[in-house]
Amino acid sequence: MARPMWPGAPTFGLVTLPVALYTATQSHDVRFHQLERGTGDRVRDKRVNERTGKDVEYGNVVKGYEVTDGEYVVVEPEELEQISPGRSRTIDIADFVDLADVDPIFFDRTY
Repeated sequence: MARPMWPGAPTFGLVTLPVALYTATQSHDVRFHQLERGTGDRVRDKRVNERTGKDVEYGNVVKGYEVTDGEYVVVEPEELEQISPGRSRTIDIADFVDLADVDPIFFDRTY
């Protein structure tokens, strides 16, 4: 049975409508795992420092955004938590737009 991507309740003033958001399309992409030839054992990617070639522990890996070639802004996990939106079961609808104002690229995935 299909599971909703988002269950919630849009509110219009004093009226609240319980809804669930389901995808209207299915992805038929084929995804493969990497296996060792002959044994069939699964092969995993390793975290390796590009410059030194040495293994890097998972705890020492941080996210970074490349500003210019080879120059990064490092973002710590605590910073990501501070800017992440809180979970909510409601969506506040402020306004509607005309269909002509929506770029067709947004229709790639229908909901």
